[in-house]
Amino acid sequence: MDEHIGIQAQADKLRAHNVFGRTGALLRLFEFLLQESLAGRRPKEVEIAMEVFGKGTDFDMAQDASVRVYIHKLRRKLDEYYDGPGSNEPARVLIPKGEYRLALQPAPQRRPLDEQAATPPPVAAKKKRTWIVAVLALSLLGNAVLLYSRHMATTDDVERVAVRTSPVWSSLLDDDFPICIVVGNYYIFGETDSSKEVRRLIREFNINSSADLQELQYLHPETSDQYVNLDLSYLPIASAYALRDVVPILAARKKRVQIFVASDVTAQMLKSAHVVYIGYLSGMGMLQDLVFANSRFSVGETYDEIVDHQSKHNYISQGGSPLDSDQLYHDYGYISSFVGPNGNQFLIIAGTRDVAVMHMAEVLVEAGKLQDLAKATPMKPGFEALYEVSGMNRTDMNGRLISASPLPDAGADKAATAAEPSSSRTAASTSSNENAPH
Repeated sequence: MDEHIGIQAQADKLRAHNVFGRTGALLRLFEFLLQESLAGRRPKEVEIAMEVFGKGTDFDMAQDASVRVYIHKLRRKLDEYYDGPGSNEPARVLIPKGEYRLALQPAPQRRPLDEQAATPPPVAAKKKRTWIVAVLALSLLGNAVLLYSRHMATTDDVERVAVRTSPVWSSLLDDDFPICIVVGNYYIFGETDSSKEVRRLIREFNINSSADLQELQYLHPETSDQYVNLDLSYLPIASAYALRDVVPILAARKKRVQIFVASDVTAQMLKSAHVVYIGYLSGMGMLQDLVFANSRFSVGETYDEIVDHQSKHNYISQGGSPLDSDQLYHDYGYISSFVGPNGNQFLIIAGTRDVAVMHMAEVLVEAGKLQDLAKATPMKPGFEALYEVSGMNRTDMNGRLISASPLPDAGADKAATAAEPSSSRTAASTSSNENAPH
């Protein structure tokens, strides 16, 4: 098939499905790229800025990321279409990395049903090949970076078998519940100027999803033209390293395993699957109320602080303070395991900052550290533990168990109530919170 004919045919179907909306910058961008691509031209970023977004000749790519933001959003819309309504299309339109043009790519070939049936589920199959965790890390200045963490799940050894048979993991693996890995993320939305173009990105603690942003705009109509949903978020680097350690443990069983970011989690997910949370304490979203409903701990207002209501002691992480690269600092990690609303299990691997998250994953996947934890507290039906972790230059040096104790049985009704999202939100500030993780 001629590429230009194929691109035009796919463009007609994308329009028919209203993938980019009927008006707006996203549709204008697609139509411009389509026109240029069919003409054999490859426009530069400054050309797009001027032709699509009405920028002047003084457009500064270093200060204005609007073109890259909308290109990213356009790619997301294309992926959503071809993962959904367009999944049976023989070819797909894409925007090659590092380029501003449309290209045509043959759709991946579907395997015969009998071959699919003989193939283990995706996570189990990763035991036999390299698995890649792709993490989009978007800074508050709007620069996008893809972080790939690779890990080869090798043949099981005695230590890994021992880890899987421990109560903390067997409660997830030895039944028919699917598993949802939830990664803590931070929702980012755009702030527009008088010309309705995005000028900067905002991280606000009280706005953690597009639904939260819509609620803010409903309660405060004056923000409707000021803030815009860009479908962007960022993840801590520690999440990739923790996933590298955790996924091979889960790969032992032929179970369905899916990965979600915390802002996409629904109350129904929390009732119908085992949940493994990985990330910062501040990135839990609706999980936070459920996790700490029966805990002796709570998260402080700065999110770098853990409050122990039994000992009346506050543990404050130094991970968010400016430090020299060779300076040792203290971070705090939290682990808990408890039964959810419908008999499903929750496993929380969290910390105030990176080194704590990484060390908590190590505690749960290394047989020796897991045995030390088991000596401190029974692991069934539920427990929680707090660690002090020493770090240097984002490397966890060692960890010390501060507290480990059983968790009371929350009961299905209480857990189900805690899983429901809060109905009240406060207005967003117009700048990023000074305590937000970077």
